[in-house]
Amino acid sequence: MAEIGIAVAKILFFVFVFVFGTAALLTWVERKQSAVMQDRIGANRAAILGLRVWGLFHIIADSLKMFFKEDFTPRGAERFLFSIAPGITMFFALVAFAAIPFADKLVVGGREIVMQIANLNVGILYVFAVMSMAVYGVVIGAWASNNNYSLIGGLRASAQMISYEVAIGVSIIGVLMVYQTVDLQELVRAQGALFGGWLPQWGIFYQPLGFLLFLTTGIAETKRIPFDTPEGESEIIGYHLEYSSMRFGMFFLTDLIETVLIACITVTLFLGGWQVPYLLPEGFHFPWGGTWALSNVTVTILQFLGFTLKVSVLLWFMMIIRWTLPRFRYDQVMSLGWKILLPVALANIIITAAVIVFF
Repeated sequence: MAEIGIAVAKILFFVFVFVFGTAALLTWVERKQSAVMQDRIGANRAAILGLRVWGLFHIIADSLKMFFKEDFTPRGAERFLFSIAPGITMFFALVAFAAIPFADKLVVGGREIVMQIANLNVGILYVFAVMSMAVYGVVIGAWASNNNYSLIGGLRASAQMISYEVAIGVSIIGVLMVYQTVDLQELVRAQGALFGGWLPQWGIFYQPLGFLLFLTTGIAETKRIPFDTPEGESEIIGYHLEYSSMRFGMFFLTDLIETVLIACITVTLFLGGWQVPYLLPEGFHFPWGGTWALSNVTVTILQFLGFTLKVSVLLWFMMIIRWTLPRFRYDQVMSLGWKILLPVALANIIITAAVIVFF
């Protein structure tokens, strides 16, 4: 029973507080950051008791609007599949977080609790297997809508997601070759070592090209600008054309959850995960010889805060890209994935293997 309680607590904290909270906040960041970049004020009208708090109450207003709008099902649609498609997409986006480590170990009453929902020794394989299933919700929703335009959008989305799954899978092999593990917790621990006692051995230093490839293909997998050809609302009819109310909201929120997921995986593989430079399980050990002893609880909190800070910076950067680059044409999206990113990712594997063998 204790193990079940711990697992439930980790799910409630990491998935329902961190992931959903971050995704909800991104609905505000997306508008506010674009407003700052475009010299506008941005969302600021929603208020409670006269307080606007920089427009943060728009998160609540948007949620209420989605819940209370008419839930429309088109004539001729496959009702059951039409209804469950958004849930399928969101489910697989959420369960992928089970293998993401957000701290090392918390010791409570003599019991060691690994700060990871599922401590899998094949964590990265699990994450990629689950991520690949999300395309089914998109395809099912597009087909079940009984709308030819939705079906075309679904075909664009499925072709893009399947194509970039190849490149994104190949882009991480260099990191796995360097650290010799597919266990994400062990991979993060391996990044805690120091070059010459000063510089952390994060994946980005070993695999800078792999980092750029993974981040690019990750943005394409989330169907976000400049890769938003499946759902470009301004000029392209998307796969969720017939969806309304909270079912559309689930598709929209899933895109943001997937953005958080890509940021978490990128941080885990390339930016040291929960590692904080010079922070060891017993406290800080500085390269110049100083130490600062800390309790296990304090160390765990600092590790989680370090993980959160890295994810936040990466999300900010992805939002900068989202409001800076124009949308690719569909042929450009496919050409980039198959003719440029995949060959470069394969070349990165060969170069990494050569360096490992000869140096």
